[in-house]
Amino acid sequence: MNINYRDQIPDNFSPASRVWIYQCSRLFFLSEALQVEEILQQFVSNWKSHGATVQGYGNLFFGQFIVLMADESEAGVSGCSTDSSVHIIKEIEKLFKVDLFNRQTLAFIIKDKVQLLPLAQLNYAVENNFINGSSIYFNNIVTTKKELLESWLIPVKDSWLSKKINHLLVTGIE
Repeated sequence: MNINYRDQIPDNFSPASRVWIYQCSRLFFLSEALQVEEILQQFVSNWKSHGATVQGYGNLFFGQFIVLMADESEAGVSGCSTDSSVHIIKEIEKLFKVDLFNRQTLAFIIKDKVQLLPLAQLNYAVENNFINGSSIYFNNIVTTKKELLESWLIPVKDSWLSKKINHLLVTGIE
């Protein structure tokens, strides 16, 4: 699995650009992925904030993660402009019958595939060696372009999850 996503992030956006990541409850089919990308491109090309054009970016990564980015150096994104981005994500949910707002499902790269795991099953996954400190975790709580580039795909041991898995730290599971 090629996990090099950084070359698809626009260079001309400020490192402080705001980022929103929406994780899909399943992999989009190829035909759906093409539609999603078209919807995102149409949205960002018309994204406005209080009448000003937002320098926006939207893309589907790994067939399962929608990333929206707004460079706020020209026009800030808040209120109605943020609502419009949420609205487009809800439209995608409805169109493809998927969940894009479940923050209780975690994503990892396991055996060269994106695998989803309910948060409630995290300790079980660690205890049974499905997940360890070196497992790559999709840290979907990043909020800026800089964080997206540096901290989106990180080892579990470097993420907030390490605090949730007590024995991971105690035993040093790698």
